[in-house]
Amino acid sequence: MAGVRVRRADELRRSRRARSHSCWGHLILAPLWAQHGANLGTLLRTCDAVGACMAVPPHDWVGPALRRGNTVPGRSCIHRTGNPVRWLERERDAGAHLIGVELAEGATRLADLPIARRRTVVVLGHERTGIGESVLDVLDDVVEIPMVGRGASLNVAVSGSLVAYKLAGLV
Repeated sequence: MAGVRVRRADELRRSRRARSHSCWGHLILAPLWAQHGANLGTLLRTCDAVGACMAVPPHDWVGPALRRGNTVPGRSCIHRTGNPVRWLERERDAGAHLIGVELAEGATRLADLPIARRRTVVVLGHERTGIGESVLDVLDDVVEIPMVGRGASLNVAVSGSLVAYKLAGLV
């Protein structure tokens, strides 16, 4: 590709926001049942990239996993949920749109997912068991990521990143 010029890191930094945000609040990724701490660090990078916050469950291993996985300088916007189901109910009652990433009947295909126009929480389940039945009842919508391979699903970090970019309008 003749004539292509790669932008340097300092040029990219100058073209983006001047400092870390405290809470944009418009888009929140919620890996509330993630199995592997490495997924939280990857999702935290995605949150920074798309201007989202992250909601995390109240487990002892979450803090160290976030510190270990956070390679983005500055503070990240992290919401501590306490009880995940009650936190989701409070978010819904406050007007947030709750979208689960799950293989479910009647789910919206990722390609058809519209840009988030209001506060939206992306609920990500456990890598093996998905989102529990009691939580599915709380959700407003479910999005499905189509796959043609043999696997049944993607890991939490990959699926959350794909949905976040789509909801943020960046793809």
